[in-house]
Amino acid sequence: APEAHNVCRLLTRRAHGFYAGDAGVAHRKNLGLLRKIICQESTKFKNVWTTHSASPIAYERGRIYLDNYQCCISSIAQEPRILYQKPKCSKSEKIEDALLLECPLGEMLPSPSDYKSSLIVLTVQNWLLRLSADSGEVLEKIYLAGSCCKFRYLSWDTPQEVMVVKSAQNKLPAAARQASIQQSVLFYLAVFQVLPLSFIGMLEINKKIFGNSVTDVAVSNGILIVMYSMGLVRLYNFQAISEQFMEQPFDLGHEFNWNGQVGVVGKYPFGLPCNIKITDTPPLLFEASSLENAFQIGGYPWHYIITPNKKKQKGVFHICSLKDNALAKNGIQEMKCCSLEPDWIYFHPDMSGRIIHVGPNLIKVLKLKEVKNNTDQMEIAEDFTIVANRENSVNNAVTVTASGRVVKKRFNLLDDDPEQETFKIVDYEDELDLLSTVAVTQIGADGNAHLDFHCNEHGILLKSIPLLESWDVTYSHEVYFDKDLVLHIEQKPNRRFSCYVYQMVCDTAKDDE
Repeated sequence: APEAHNVCRLLTRRAHGFYAGDAGVAHRKNLGLLRKIICQESTKFKNVWTTHSASPIAYERGRIYLDNYQCCISSIAQEPRILYQKPKCSKSEKIEDALLLECPLGEMLPSPSDYKSSLIVLTVQNWLLRLSADSGEVLEKIYLAGSCCKFRYLSWDTPQEVMVVKSAQNKLPAAARQASIQQSVLFYLAVFQVLPLSFIGMLEINKKIFGNSVTDVAVSNGILIVMYSMGLVRLYNFQAISEQFMEQPFDLGHEFNWNGQVGVVGKYPFGLPCNIKITDTPPLLFEASSLENAFQIGGYPWHYIITPNKKKQKGVFHICSLKDNALAKNGIQEMKCCSLEPDWIYFHPDMSGRIIHVGPNLIKVLKLKEVKNNTDQMEIAEDFTIVANRENSVNNAVTVTASGRVVKKRFNLLDDDPEQETFKIVDYEDELDLLSTVAVTQIGADGNAHLDFHCNEHGILLKSIPLLESWDVTYSHEVYFDKDLVLHIEQKPNRRFSCYVYQMVCDTAKDDE
């Protein structure tokens, strides 16, 4: 009987996805070991490679891209090495945007190349190319459209499943505006299923349908998001729109006859047909007014974060229920800091439903919980905080010189004054479940930065890594923490870019020798 009971338990666990011998369990154990190794005191991160460039530097999953994606360098090896170097491209072949495409698990794909990582790039001439991530070879080519619009941006609707290509905002030339010619189409959106790459549809955002004051548009998680100049944000069901207003579906590579034009879908010169024609205002799911269109949805149950649509309210965040717009208890969050750069807030990317609020010297991780004796209302409670190290404060109002003279300051330092340690970047490493922060102190021209790893559950400091290069707070910076790799990309004035690569080193005794 006990044996039968154990077999039943094993089968039940397998049915729920628990099996000690599967690849997922082994991978999680390996990541747990890697986390322990990284957080050991003896583990160091060594600067193994540095490069400089006159063009932007990009990083995606262990690959560094230089020269407008013409050069790809693997950062996984002990010392970064070139994966491929393509000839310098002309201005007409310039890449505007790119997304890394990774193979889905458990699906049969039509081509062997589909099982390897690839890079989707958008060129200035409206070509969408799928390149091999390891060789740069062109695997697929899709022509989007002629000169009627200029596609510029790539984004995910559903990560690694549905991709959106967005045009720049259509604007008439000055001569046409002077001649009172009207331009009704503001944006074009082309939507694709990926791997295998297939065309879902193209639609236009028309001011006759959505209004004159539209400033931007996006598709995310099946929602069409339309933003307006007065701070209004409106949400629509994109799937319902595509089903209701789809005139005719089209497959890539197939011949079509559309509005008197005969061609091949996705081939030059015809490109893609605009086959989703919105003829009436679609049903509105939700709308909110927020300063600078700042609007986020997350948490459990669903909540949203906005800033009241008044300039004097900048830095004040309201957390409200999506169900009934009710403000959560303690739902008004404000750092009350005096700084040049504003604080920022967002839902934690670990899907815990928590909220991260970052100020110059304080990071607050907040959680939603039910109000005692009132299950219909939620309240915002503090989960934990991370505080900058400002023991050597330089904000003394009174100082005494060597001669004994008392000097009083006539001004107070800002909360993000570079001479005080200030948080600049907060990120989450999902595979290791670590919260990473970059804190900077700059005195004169010399800036010191360190990357800290915190326990994501409790906020405890587990590891601190000094960045050796000087950090100038007036420059633009990106820092990536990707398992055993740390990568710092810096943009200096006059389009000068630098990349610093750090790798984990465990044998410190040998390294010191």
